[in-house]
Amino acid sequence: MIAILATNGGEIKDYEGVNKSKLPQLPLICVNTTAGTGSELTIFSIITDEERHVKMALVEKNMTPICAVNDGQNLIARENMAYAECLAGVAFSNTSLGYVHVIAHQLGGFYDSPHGVCNAVLLPRVEKFNAKVCANRLKDVAKFMGIEVSNMNDEEGANACINAIEKLSKAVNIPTGLKELGVKEKDFDTLAANALKDACGLTNPITATHEEIKEILKLSME
Repeated sequence: MIAILATNGGEIKDYEGVNKSKLPQLPLICVNTTAGTGSELTIFSIITDEERHVKMALVEKNMTPICAVNDGQNLIARENMAYAECLAGVAFSNTSLGYVHVIAHQLGGFYDSPHGVCNAVLLPRVEKFNAKVCANRLKDVAKFMGIEVSNMNDEEGANACINAIEKLSKAVNIPTGLKELGVKEKDFDTLAANALKDACGLTNPITATHEEIKEILKLSME
């Protein structure tokens, strides 16, 4: 965002939303030495507004670097993880995100909760909500996770996918619910209202109401 401000002026908060800049940023080269979330090459910048206790989503086509270098430090596992997160960044720069990230942004801004952990806790709950309109696509995900789905219908395939996600989360010691991260039910109205303002939710497969976001939060507590 500093490179955007250098050419466009103003303050960071002026660019909250989608494609608010008018001019390209200064030339930017990013060197990534970790396996993050593809931020070295995406069109997204997520910045905490400490006054409002929200994470602002700034989505800018002018923000991508002219070059991104992923240095896995020559260790096979690190190199593979760096490659995987790079592919993820390419994917969601082209398709955007959805309610998993949208709600996680609010939890991070409100409670300073780790974004990746929040995503992992929310993922199966949001996919249960999304399965109402895209069960066939979740069945495809299950297939690519190595599950035999040829004899399953779409709903069964979607459930297999969600169960596999939950199993993986348990295997890597992801918290079972948001309560462990300090999330409080009394804050649900504020979290839901802010979530529905997040630009990253525009491409979720199904549009949620305020009450449906609150229900996802409720189901994610335990």
